[in-house]
Amino acid sequence: MKIAVIGTGYVGLVTGVTLSEIGHQVTCVDVDKEKVNTLNKGVSPIYEEGLTELLEKNLERGTLTFTADYDEGMLGKDIIYLTVGTPQGKDGSADLTYIDKACDSIAASLQQNAIIVTKSTVPVGTNSYIKSRFEEKLSSNIKVKIVSNPEFLRQGSAVYDTFNGDRIVIGSDNTEALETIAEVNAPFNLPIVKTDLRSAEMIKYAANAFLATKISFINEIANLSEQVGANVDLVADGIGMDKRIGRAFLNAGAGFGGSCFPKDTNALISIGKEVDYTMPLLESVIKVNDKQRSIIADKVIANYADLSGKKIAVLGLAFKPNTDDMRDAPSIQITERLIEQGANLYAYDPVAIENAKKVLSGQVEYCSNIESALQNADMAIILTEWQEIKDFPLSAYKQYMKKPVLFDGRNCFTIEQINGSGIEYHSIGRPVEKAN
Repeated sequence: MKIAVIGTGYVGLVTGVTLSEIGHQVTCVDVDKEKVNTLNKGVSPIYEEGLTELLEKNLERGTLTFTADYDEGMLGKDIIYLTVGTPQGKDGSADLTYIDKACDSIAASLQQNAIIVTKSTVPVGTNSYIKSRFEEKLSSNIKVKIVSNPEFLRQGSAVYDTFNGDRIVIGSDNTEALETIAEVNAPFNLPIVKTDLRSAEMIKYAANAFLATKISFINEIANLSEQVGANVDLVADGIGMDKRIGRAFLNAGAGFGGSCFPKDTNALISIGKEVDYTMPLLESVIKVNDKQRSIIADKVIANYADLSGKKIAVLGLAFKPNTDDMRDAPSIQITERLIEQGANLYAYDPVAIENAKKVLSGQVEYCSNIESALQNADMAIILTEWQEIKDFPLSAYKQYMKKPVLFDGRNCFTIEQINGSGIEYHSIGRPVEKAN
């Protein structure tokens, strides 16, 4: 089918590339002309494993194009995907400014009937609002049908998830549109869940809020485990074997970040407030996470009477591995606190340094490898569990550092690995291991 995708951020670019991969003719539209020119050359503006290869492949075979011209993008399209951002507003609600602009631009260029598919994460009821907006803007002879098709992609593995996901959710109050979008997605060979519009919108928020809840829950258990001498890894393994609970998302650490969990959990709380329904459980999830993101800085400060002039190696800056995304990354808050204490920070991340420079203090020094970050450091902090960092030899910490002291905000190593390494090791929810 002939498809347009509006927006080329994480969701839009992955959506456009993967739809072209399964045989559809896709035109991605973005108002950023420089980004469009870069994409037409086969260069991805984001780091996402496997994305560049599929981008180049489908550009070459002619199933994928990019344009900044809405008239060109809308020409002859049967289906139009909305994938623009819905950032968090000051009150925690989703800001629909980009949705409004995209809908108005589509309406100004659309010359034929089409199905509008909302892949952006939007509050419950937004798709009905989108339909009304189109009805106001379009001429009477052009009709649109509305479908909600939320994404459940993990940054860093979004391409993999597209082809190997648990389900595809499609919601619409129009049966014909529902079946058409099911047909579009059929080549992915994944289970398809068909719902009404509002249920599809709610599924997206409920899924992210539940996962955020699991993370905050295990972090609370980790903090208590540390106080009473238990090992949170063993606790998580023990409860995770219960099929009703499951082991996924029970990894203690420095809290969640990124563009989805914080934003979507706050948005769901805001949706509740709009109908006079409070959500104390989710409010606590946010509070726990806010507290957790400072826990590594708290540990460092508690162990050093004075950080002035201390060299700290910061390993990993992105909010999670396999992405260059710095949005709401715990490294932002942690590095700010350590700089306030007078520490000198030397940071390394395999791919996120350029984005980190935009949001971290200008006092952070950036290194080209782990070794240079560790050189003569008084301590090291792990904030992102990159495989490169997990594979780095523990013996090298002794080799490069003044004193091998490691604060692991992601529990990258087991206690068994640390034993006998000669490293003083502070982690989340486990006993401190002294150098020996």
